[in-house]
Amino acid sequence: MTSDTVSSIIANGTSRDEEVATLLKGAVDLHCHSGPAAMPRVLDHREAMQDAAEAGFRALLYKDHFYLGTPHAKMLEAIYPDTGVKLFSGIALNNASGGINPYAVDHAIKIGAKIVWMPTLAAANHIRKGLTEAKSFPKTSQKMLDPSPLSVLDASGRLTDETRHVLDLIAEGDIILAGGHLEASELFVLFEEAKKRGVKKMLVNHPTYIVGCSDEDIKGLVDMGVYMEHSICMFIEGSGNQYEPGYLQHLIDIAGIDKTCLCSDLGLLGAPRPIEGYRQIVHALLDMQFSHQEIRTLIGDNSARLLNLAA
Repeated sequence: MTSDTVSSIIANGTSRDEEVATLLKGAVDLHCHSGPAAMPRVLDHREAMQDAAEAGFRALLYKDHFYLGTPHAKMLEAIYPDTGVKLFSGIALNNASGGINPYAVDHAIKIGAKIVWMPTLAAANHIRKGLTEAKSFPKTSQKMLDPSPLSVLDASGRLTDETRHVLDLIAEGDIILAGGHLEASELFVLFEEAKKRGVKKMLVNHPTYIVGCSDEDIKGLVDMGVYMEHSICMFIEGSGNQYEPGYLQHLIDIAGIDKTCLCSDLGLLGAPRPIEGYRQIVHALLDMQFSHQEIRTLIGDNSARLLNLAA
């Protein structure tokens, strides 16, 4: 649906809820935490797909901190071929995947993964912040082995050989490199080398939460061609809330609309389901006076571009 079509529909005296529903058509979520998962989830992958289909989403990407979700996505697409929602996933390079493991990345790409997340809950930065920022991070339903801290840098501050190999595989596969929960200083080293090696799609996950990006860091990364992904869950009511909604406007202004993706990061207990999170954030964006085209860029067009989905 084009922006002109959306504007035409909205101009015909529709309610705010109808306006939001129209704007959600064609949206893309790059960060859906449905289950099965080691962490309790409020919905499973099938339910997330069905919710997205009912809302008219274009694509949905499943994220799990412990496993590659691409087989789940492919099987659900085969079982439910008429939803209109393209399903994707990728791999997070935590201990369960062997850490920063080129073999796991090679396998993931060969079966259709669209994103590689650098370490998240096993990142040394995440573990260091376990009693501060990361204290609010969702817990597994059963006690797991304690994570071994991971970094993309060696003791001398240079990228490890394994990280360089992973970057080459991502460049060859033309998929998304996401920063995970690495700290901002690591991200600059990572993305600079990634760009040199031909990686074209780079993404920072929730830059202000755990990652620790300042406004200047965000500007510097965007200047390198990196997209900022902000988690909707952190700006709405619920267990994932970290910030007032108005702070999101500031973050969008810093990075620019064309370099910002709004993704749900939802599925956690005590928070809305992903599609409801999108409804709430679109309401907030309209209240902030973002235009219809700006909203569609933030919740769909930029993410679709990262997935190589045709316009």
